Amino acid sequence: MIAAESLQVKNMVKNRHLSNAISDVGWGELVRQLDYKAAWAGRQFVQIDRWYPSSKRCHSCGFVLESLPLDVRTWDCPDCGAQGIDRDVNAARNILQAGTALLAGADG
Repeated sequence: MIAAESLQVKNMVKNRHLSNAISDVGWGELVRQLDYKAAWAGRQFVQIDRWYPSSKRCHSCGFVLESLPLDVRTWDCPDCGAQGIDRDVNAARNILQAGTALLAGADG
């Protein structure tokens, strides 16, 4: 199974600090290729809702932060005490969990 966020690239490019990096990545083509390759290999490709708080949700306990500015790269969970949570690694874990739940029929 491959899981990815369903991102609104059109809106992300409006951020002048990130627009060049986002445009260079070619997110739409990457997602199209993932979908194609997954189907070709007999795998499933799922996209998680763009509003799912993947960076702000603690992968250990599920606590969701009120806000998490882009300049904050690591954070500590006030609920379970997990320390040094990297926002990108945390998001990847949460996206995988949500994708697995979607395939199992749960509400991701």
